[in-house]
Amino acid sequence: MSGREPADRFTMGLLRACADAVVIGAGTLRASPRHHWTPQHVHPSAASDFAELRRRRGRAADPELVVVTARGALPADHPALQAGALVITTDTVAAHLRSSLPANCTILAAGQGPALSMREVLDAVHNRGHRVLLTEGGPYLVGQFIAGGLLDELFLTTAPVLAGRTDATRPGLIAGQEFLPGLRHPASLASVRRHASYLFLRYQFHRSITDASDILP
Repeated sequence: MSGREPADRFTMGLLRACADAVVIGAGTLRASPRHHWTPQHVHPSAASDFAELRRRRGRAADPELVVVTARGALPADHPALQAGALVITTDTVAAHLRSSLPANCTILAAGQGPALSMREVLDAVHNRGHRVLLTEGGPYLVGQFIAGGLLDELFLTTAPVLAGRTDATRPGLIAGQEFLPGLRHPASLASVRRHASYLFLRYQFHRSITDASDILP
């Protein structure tokens, strides 16, 4: 949506540079066939600054990529998997992935399936020593994190671009979950930054509200 706006890509790189791990779903991996979820990939000109920031914070050279998949439909030749990633899946899928993915990928099972508990996924990532986690979606994964009350903050870029819908499938920020009117996940605006006509918004989430009287006027 941002049209590769440099300030937006710098913000993405900065968030990755501050994270111990970047968590994505399998759909996001498949939709970005050449991407690496590293700070320097999204904003190469700031690579040395990102590296210095990570060094000063005592972090590894790059955040660990964490791919969450319940079905195991992953392209083994994806460059991000070839570079090594942590893949979290179900018990039944784990054995298949261990034999099909590159040897430098770590496969962890987090539940019997067919669905994955996001709480168990986070526990598995935390057990790797990671504390600051950045999730870049997609919308199904983000929806599950919000539904479970597991998302602390949301970074949202508002771009001066309009996108409509006809028959094309274009997921929004959240997919696979419906919250209103019965459930609301309130957040407060923590900060706003502006570059040209782009707004960079940071929200902090609070407890979920299920009482309809708290939602409707």
